[in-house]
Amino acid sequence: MKNTLYGTFLCIILAIFPISSCAQTSQDAVRSMQAQWAINNYQLKGDEQDDAFIKLIEEADIYVADFPADAPTLIWRGIVNSSYAGVSGGLGALKYAKAARADLEAALELQPDALEGSAYTSLGTLFFSVPGWPIGFGDDDKAEELLKKALEINPDGIDSNYFFADYLTSEKRYDEAREYYNRALNAAPRAGREIADQGRRGEIQAALKKIEKR
Repeated sequence: MKNTLYGTFLCIILAIFPISSCAQTSQDAVRSMQAQWAINNYQLKGDEQDDAFIKLIEEADIYVADFPADAPTLIWRGIVNSSYAGVSGGLGALKYAKAARADLEAALELQPDALEGSAYTSLGTLFFSVPGWPIGFGDDDKAEELLKKALEINPDGIDSNYFFADYLTSEKRYDEAREYYNRALNAAPRAGREIADQGRRGEIQAALKKIEKR
């Protein structure tokens, strides 16, 4: 009851001071975050990108308040915070990385295979991207374990293969990385994710070129 009242109150506030549209279902919330994330991540730069991600984090907080026990909604707030950590950079980014970790771990508790194992993919990526102790929680061994789990669930996915390849590149395991980048490049298109797929394929092609130059 409390969450319903909170969501209703937020919708009234948003009608006056719009931050986002009010999602009718958790699926609506996920689709909204996916669409805006793709624009922020691949079509915006500089201050415009920074401001857009801050706004999207605010929207994601509203969606999680509306659907607190929905694993996909938690995963996507985790992805948004994780992406903003990469955009903002520096030590200030660590709080966003920690927030992302909390959401992704909560999602795994609720539904480990949600969104084809996306929580494993995103959490594994955090573990190899974040600095290790004493600054952060980075752990390359944990990263590999999580990313392999994601591949077990979604062996043909563009993201599961791309991020494992990215991890392998960070470990200088270039021959293995090339294999998984190519698997990602050959992944089937995702309905409604055209901007994200186009952007990801651009990243894959750039990564393959770098490997070939080594």
